[in-house]
Amino acid sequence: MSIRVERDKESGVAVVTLDRAHKHNAVDLDMAGQLSSAWRDFRFDDNVRAVVVTGAGEKAFCTGIDRDVDVPQPSSPYSVDDPLIAIGPKANDLWKPVIAAVRGMACGGAFYLLGEAEFIVAAEDAVFFDPHTTYGMVSAYEAIYMAQRMPFGEVARMALMGTAERVSARRAYETGLVSEVAEPGDELKAAVRCAEVIASYPTEAVQGTVRAVWAAKEGARSQALAQAPHLVALGNLPPERQAALFTARRPEFRTR
Repeated sequence: MSIRVERDKESGVAVVTLDRAHKHNAVDLDMAGQLSSAWRDFRFDDNVRAVVVTGAGEKAFCTGIDRDVDVPQPSSPYSVDDPLIAIGPKANDLWKPVIAAVRGMACGGAFYLLGEAEFIVAAEDAVFFDPHTTYGMVSAYEAIYMAQRMPFGEVARMALMGTAERVSARRAYETGLVSEVAEPGDELKAAVRCAEVIASYPTEAVQGTVRAVWAAKEGARSQALAQAPHLVALGNLPPERQAALFTARRPEFRTR
């Protein structure tokens, strides 16, 4: 299994752990399918009233799609096969609250998950960045998700600067991406504490509140996401050129 799911019936909290630490918890096709199944299963488990999602190990929450995964693409520039499109809870019609606990790197496709969490608790050593433009790819879904949480200029800067700049946990807190910063190793405990409080309340009221919060921006978000696959199809470099840029990547970056 590429994920671990632990349920605590007493507290009503489930913890979903991305369990590919040797790959910085990058998402392969198996993990994508398992995440989708887990979110859908939670809809039917009345013992689960809140969920925490985190990554195994200390180096990364998630680094997006595993670049070793082969995802065949249709020839039409108007269609994109994106295995990450359904890895988040909202994409699977789960309206029980989800809190993300982040340590280490969270980048690229990780924002598909972070963008559909209610809020994020980050370790002091967490860093957020979006490598797409560096490697000749359009940051569409990632930028759209982050635009629901951060000021326009901060989203544009992170998306356009690519690997050249990484956003620290403290800066992410200042800009609204992160709601709490914890000591490294304590981020999961802090997120679970929040989840336990929420899970102690009547779930009908909690789920209704989640729907209300998302409804505030759902129209703009849905319209933006509808454009995303076309922008990706038209703007991405061919895979071989992406691979060449990735191989030649430079490690220099700045953190703020």
